[in-house]
Amino acid sequence: MASLLLLALCSLSVCAVPHVEEMRSQERLFLSSLGLSARPRPAGSRQARRHVPSALWRMFRRSENIQAQDSDPCTVAEYGVRGNIIRYVQDQGRLVSGWSSSCQACLEKQLFFNMSVLQPVELLSLAQLEVKFHWKPLRPAELLQGPQAISVSLYKVIRATLRGANPQANRRLLLSQSVQLQPEPTSITMDLTSLAESWRKPGRNYGLVMELLPLGADPKELVSFYPGNSLPTLTLPLVQASLVAVSLNPHQCRSRQRRSAVHLPVTPSNVCKARRLYIDFKDVGWQDWIIAPQGYMANYCHGECPFPLSESLNGTNHAILQTLVHSLDPHGTPQPCCVPIRLSPISMLYYDNNDNVVLRHYQDMVVDECGCR
Repeated sequence: MASLLLLALCSLSVCAVPHVEEMRSQERLFLSSLGLSARPRPAGSRQARRHVPSALWRMFRRSENIQAQDSDPCTVAEYGVRGNIIRYVQDQGRLVSGWSSSCQACLEKQLFFNMSVLQPVELLSLAQLEVKFHWKPLRPAELLQGPQAISVSLYKVIRATLRGANPQANRRLLLSQSVQLQPEPTSITMDLTSLAESWRKPGRNYGLVMELLPLGADPKELVSFYPGNSLPTLTLPLVQASLVAVSLNPHQCRSRQRRSAVHLPVTPSNVCKARRLYIDFKDVGWQDWIIAPQGYMANYCHGECPFPLSESLNGTNHAILQTLVHSLDPHGTPQPCCVPIRLSPISMLYYDNNDNVVLRHYQDMVVDECGCR
């Protein structure tokens, strides 16, 4: 927290600008306190990046609702699991050109989710696969024929398949069901927590394979799916897959704290109290990876702890005695310090280095109350 305040104060010319290396060191220190090894640098341009899923926006807005702050910030109520980090991990697999080698009438889609984006300290609470099918018929006549149906088979890949070997020997069926295609997106979900946990081990992630088979189609219509045919007679849907990974960083989850509306006074005073400080992420150059919020009211503690300490200064017994000794020996004993005694959390939406959208809850980010210690 102190590191971010230093960066913000220096950017606002409240203090002298330190050496560039010192600034970078302070930035690394603060990012480390956020559970980040380095400042995220998303690969794509802002226009080309993945849009924020609506579910993440809803969770972010819920966390910003003051009335909802009595809930445990280390529990994701939407999924009913412990966690303070929610990632939408992008699918890095590819659509195989032509037909599946194991099913001559199927179209094959590989799915791959990079689980190394989770840090070793994180405990994986949930990994839920979400697959959306976007069906846009090429001809109006297809809409008049009613909803199309496809068979969806999902396999986990146990090991890499050597050239010429039967790929089915290295696959295990996870799911098989039919999906009715509508003009509106259709989706299926599946819990893959145990499998995703195994993917975190080096050399164990071979991904998934999805096979799509049109149901009730005339075999003559399927011929047009072979490589070299540009326009298919039967339209298959666009497939978008993502893995919702909920994890818990235990080092960033401590005792539960309530957050309340804090209206700080603006009257000048030398007595210890919370002062207003708005942190604008644009001022510290982080607007390229932080999606929301654009900034937040961080506040800070400043002022003296004079003798005698009044009840409003929230002094401990030690601080009261220290002010008494300071009044007798001002040169040998310093005054107590004005420090935060009550802090509250904030939530942040941001892009990581792989352009995954991450929602993360951070405790102890807003100074609500100060005291003498």
